[in-house]
Amino acid sequence: MEKVVEFLQENPVQYLATVGRDGKAKCRPFMFAGQMDGKLWFCTNNTKDVYKDLQENPQIEISVSSPTYVWIRLHGKAVFEDNMQAKEMCIANPIVKSQYKTADNPIFEVFYLEDAHGVIADFSGNPPYEF
Repeated sequence: MEKVVEFLQENPVQYLATVGRDGKAKCRPFMFAGQMDGKLWFCTNNTKDVYKDLQENPQIEISVSSPTYVWIRLHGKAVFEDNMQAKEMCIANPIVKSQYKTADNPIFEVFYLEDAHGVIADFSGNPPYEF
């Protein structure tokens, strides 16, 4: 999982795909927040459509490509947890802090990926790294 974390940190803007409440695919820019207790954590707020979509259907896929054309596809189930330690980790990011100010902001939500799996691949012809 360390290779996955490193890749996500080096490529900070990922694209998170969900199934919207209207049944249509949705894709949004997102940022990886960090790893804690062996879990990959992300954050959002409970007034956004993405939060409402994930409450209805928590299955997601995240994808991002590096400047050298290496990419990741990461699948899993978004599990929301009221975890102050995870919120403190997320709020350490200046972009997140500028939006939510404090970890105890009532709209601030964190989630981790359950059963995270996927691939890191490129155009080299080498087999992808599966996790």
